[in-house]
Amino acid sequence: MTQEIDLSKLPPPAPYDEARDKAQRSRLAKAWQGPPGWKIVSAVNNSFIGKWYLLTSFAFFVFAGILALMIRVQLAAPNNDLFGQQLYNQLFTLHGTAMMFLFAVPIFEAVAILVLPEILGARDLPFPRLSAFGYWCFLIGGVFVCGSILFGVAPDGGWFMYTPLSSNEEYSGLGADIWLLGLSFIEVSSIAAAVELIVGVLKCRPPGMRLNLMPLYCWYVLVVAGMILFAFPPLIAGDLLLEMERAFGWAFFDVDRGGDPLLWQHLFWIFGHPEVYIIFLPSIALIATMLPTFAGRPMVGHSWIVLSAIGVAFLSFGLWVHHMFTTGLPEISLGFFSAASEAVAVPTGIQIFCFIATMLVSKVRPSVPMLFAGGALAIFVFGGLTGVMVALVPFDWQAHDSYFVVAHLHYTLIGGMLFPLMAGVCYWYPFVTQKAMNARASRWAFWLMFGGFNLAFLPMHWTGIMGMPRRVWTYDLTDGWAVLNMVSTVGAFVFATGFAVLAINVLWPRGKAPFVARNLWNAGTMEWAAEVPGKPWGVRSIPYIHTRYPLWEQPGLVDGIDRGEWFLPDAAEGKRELIVTDILDARPLHVQRVGGPTFLTLGSAFCLGAVFILATYHLWALALAFGAGFVGFTLWWLWTGTSEIPERPHKDAGRGLTLPTYAQGNRSPGWWAVFITMTGDMTAFMGLVFSYFFYWTALPDFPPAASQLPAFGGLLAGLAALIAAWLMTVAARSLLGQGARRAAMALLVGSVPVAAAGLGGWAWAAWAVGLDPTSHSFDAMVWMLILWMGLHLIPNAIMQIYVAARIWADICNPEYRADLMNLTLFGHFLALTAIVIFALLAVFPLMMGAA
Repeated sequence: MTQEIDLSKLPPPAPYDEARDKAQRSRLAKAWQGPPGWKIVSAVNNSFIGKWYLLTSFAFFVFAGILALMIRVQLAAPNNDLFGQQLYNQLFTLHGTAMMFLFAVPIFEAVAILVLPEILGARDLPFPRLSAFGYWCFLIGGVFVCGSILFGVAPDGGWFMYTPLSSNEEYSGLGADIWLLGLSFIEVSSIAAAVELIVGVLKCRPPGMRLNLMPLYCWYVLVVAGMILFAFPPLIAGDLLLEMERAFGWAFFDVDRGGDPLLWQHLFWIFGHPEVYIIFLPSIALIATMLPTFAGRPMVGHSWIVLSAIGVAFLSFGLWVHHMFTTGLPEISLGFFSAASEAVAVPTGIQIFCFIATMLVSKVRPSVPMLFAGGALAIFVFGGLTGVMVALVPFDWQAHDSYFVVAHLHYTLIGGMLFPLMAGVCYWYPFVTQKAMNARASRWAFWLMFGGFNLAFLPMHWTGIMGMPRRVWTYDLTDGWAVLNMVSTVGAFVFATGFAVLAINVLWPRGKAPFVARNLWNAGTMEWAAEVPGKPWGVRSIPYIHTRYPLWEQPGLVDGIDRGEWFLPDAAEGKRELIVTDILDARPLHVQRVGGPTFLTLGSAFCLGAVFILATYHLWALALAFGAGFVGFTLWWLWTGTSEIPERPHKDAGRGLTLPTYAQGNRSPGWWAVFITMTGDMTAFMGLVFSYFFYWTALPDFPPAASQLPAFGGLLAGLAALIAAWLMTVAARSLLGQGARRAAMALLVGSVPVAAAGLGGWAWAAWAVGLDPTSHSFDAMVWMLILWMGLHLIPNAIMQIYVAARIWADICNPEYRADLMNLTLFGHFLALTAIVIFALLAVFPLMMGAA
């Protein structure tokens, strides 16, 4: 048990001993040092992964920007034939895809992985190897999707990939498969990062940093990572439905077979509109972090900002029909979603007003970061005003799919995301590199970008009002759009020049330049406590934090951290260690040990990427082989890097605090990672449930007559077997706790065939009545729900056998059984999924009178 201690009454630190300090620093450096030479690719430190993520995201931004310039060159003059129509379609599709999926969201994760541990005063995030795995997935998937244009097979159906054209291979070709499977793979990295960030914020705060004391940036990270967990999975469900129709002919979007193309729009925009705020909120977080620094005082309305960010997140999930006003939905739906679209302006405005109030009650120091931040607020507010316009149904009917919407989108996203991000780059550049940027070049970059942006996109409002449709390839001189398009093209190149100036400024070698002063900006947040020159361990000793701006409000804190006066000042056992705290009050719970450098994450990501890439070309045997490789690498990674039995049950963490060295159940970050991951998985499953009920509302014969329903007896028997397999896992957990190792192993292994029999019962229930997924949407939904269960029972069987092997090896035992407790939690979600599927296939049709 954790020793109870009043953190506000800690015993005084031991007198400073230079020899002891030198020895502790040496051991810390050895434990946290990154690998040398080419082995650097095995690094997992957040300082490495965050930089790689950042640079890779900007590389995809440059790629997408070049495509945008090609688009603008094509539209600069009427009747231009510089690019063919097919290539033009690929250009705008990849531009939007790369900007939204390979830059806008990953850049948030990149910045968070890089700076969040330091802002929290922690050594690293709780699962550094998961961060590395997510990065490699992102890189491999991004290169696969973007590289397709070099071979003439890039997706060309728009970054939204609307059906029915995208579901028809004759019209969309291989590019749609690359889009679907490539982005599904990239979304793995996004969800992995979301899990890492949520657990990091909730469980790795320093002792004393209660929820109400968290920096605003941490609140925004928590909110946005939670949004990713609920927004991305419905798109994964939609991708699965669309790929099953394309690859195997299942009937989901074909009207002639009971499908509906509108279902794809619903699933896409359930993801797509929250994504706008997933992009916007992290960038606002950067301003909320910088503004108090240059104002020299705490943020006005801290709690209001937190509540408004949560409000924006909540409302954003009720706005997706905002993009579907012209699809013929009922007027009551239009009215509801129009009102919700207007309502989201309220919490957004609260955040902006709090920023303005902070500036009004202080004297803000002029700086390059604040220059970009001011430009961001000006652009975003203008974009928000046009957003209010397109949220009105009558106006949207006129402006929909015109260049007015293109202008609104870019004012919102570039003003709300890119300019704050550039402010963050200028602000944290000295923290990351410990060198100073050229301020004059940065100011030139801002004015070129700000002027070029408005020159490019402001005229698009007029071209849209004048009738220019989006995604148009060319136009006639008589349309009257030529001058405005030329102005937009010139503005785009001016904007690109400004970004190039800033990029050169950032990447310019400064090896011989002097180091910057520590806490260059005189900030109040913990990342600026980092030593200069930097050390590999992040923070010398993990401090007790009891204020929102500790560098301002806790005198002597930095000196105490440097002298190792706080917690975990040493790495006596040569391990990388963090302190895990509770969610509400940040009471210390235990010491967690995290994995060091490894090639296993790279191997795992490579094999998983090969599965998606090979599936694109229907090379199923090779995909299966690489799938086995993925399982092998992942199991090796887990076996050697998780739930290790410590050499002793407790550890002296310093200042009189003794903490356990092992945790299980809901005290463990691993348990929370499983819970959060399965919450996202259930969100994807709810996308399938949504699809089922969408067909019920859209089709007159859904569900069909009783003779076309799955056999009730097979469904009931299958559910019974699946519940029995779950109960066997629960019983195994109990028996292991009582010391019955052999019985626990037998139940775990025995549950695998029982669960397989349950799935077989469901499959027989559908097959026996002749349900054909290629004939009708109901048949396809039945088989999809059964397939969904099967796709989860496969990893469940692997984990059952894995945990049984850990019990046999005495790594999982009555005292240390975190693996089995995490597996049982996974089983709880599977049991819930099985019950819902049974209700959809057996109970709901009976309630609807299908019998």
